[in-house]
Amino acid sequence: MRHLLCCLLLISPLANAEIYRWTDAQGRVHFGEKPEAGAERITVRPQVVERDAATREREARAAKFYDARRQEQAVAAERAAEVREERQMRCSRLRDSQEQLDYPGPLYRLDERGERQYYTDEEIESARKRVAASLARECN
Repeated sequence: MRHLLCCLLLISPLANAEIYRWTDAQGRVHFGEKPEAGAERITVRPQVVERDAATREREARAAKFYDARRQEQAVAAERAAEVREERQMRCSRLRDSQEQLDYPGPLYRLDERGERQYYTDEEIESARKRVAASLARECN
């Protein structure tokens, strides 16, 4: 879009420019924007090029291809954002687990009857190592 705007800005002064033609003493024909002695003003009309059916079809296929590619990129970007969000959530849960494991008091879980089952020091240290390894691997 920017390229089109730049082209239009560059072309508009040219569209209003006056072109002159003259022949020098050696018989060579010259063109310029400033009139020389004996120069005649030339009217330049833009040439409209009609595209044939095959060209229009190629342009339509190209536009369809580029639209599909942009849509694929949008879907890929959306998926990448979802993956980043999932990773952030996993890292947040791992950091919460690390904080819980660093709690100075005794740690426990509830069994199926709702009774507390306390973790041993070895279980806590093993869990700390697993969480630290997961944090290092997944959350840098």
